[in-house]
Amino acid sequence: MKLISWNVNGIRACINKGFNEFFEREAADIFCIQETKMQEGQADLDKAGYYKFMSSAQKKGYAGTLVYAKQEPLSVTYGIDGKYNDEGRVITLEYDNFYFVCAYVPNSQEELKRLSYRMVYEDDVREYLSKLKTKKPVIYTGDLNVAHNEIDLKNPKSNTKNAGFTKEERGKFNELLASGMIDTFRLKYPDKVLYSWWSYRFNARANNSGWRIDYFLVSEDIKDKVIDADIYTDVLGSDHAPVKLEINI
Repeated sequence: MKLISWNVNGIRACINKGFNEFFEREAADIFCIQETKMQEGQADLDKAGYYKFMSSAQKKGYAGTLVYAKQEPLSVTYGIDGKYNDEGRVITLEYDNFYFVCAYVPNSQEELKRLSYRMVYEDDVREYLSKLKTKKPVIYTGDLNVAHNEIDLKNPKSNTKNAGFTKEERGKFNELLASGMIDTFRLKYPDKVLYSWWSYRFNARANNSGWRIDYFLVSEDIKDKVIDADIYTDVLGSDHAPVKLEINI
């Protein structure tokens, strides 16, 4: 299977910047999107040959997730035990032999105004994924809004107190990995430097001054089924690059 995740930073804007062409060219089995920034009905997002599942934030022009799947899932769940639907954060698809969880993790924001909210989310999602793992393997993907280690961002020393690289956020990511989830990119490429997000400021993308904050994680029981993981650094249209997982599942 080929799986793709992309924070599009506004699906309607991204459509005008090559989204449809990339989508059709890659023909992924599951293609999930974060930060749609729209409500159902504001644009025609149907795709031939795909089932579509969308979760929008109550606040217009904010957050939101969307999943396209070639194969109809057994079930679809929105949020985590009823939480986070107000911001359209999480969609789970259940298949015969795995769960697929697409997430747009809350940003801790400037001055870490939402760090405490983020910490609660991290505990909730870790517990949620752990419950799913008792039933069948799990694939967890999306904009997880954290650079795990210093190799995962250009300027680690100057960002230790900034959202996305605080000790608290990195600690929660460590807890998630310790619970039995595997970072597939690091599994395949332990020392490779690639980024998935660049600020729009200071010519960050042109200078490749970025962060790796978009991930595919899999439960430990299927890590041997991972074929490849990659980041489409040459694909424009958003401040994030799409990420890919190829897995034999």
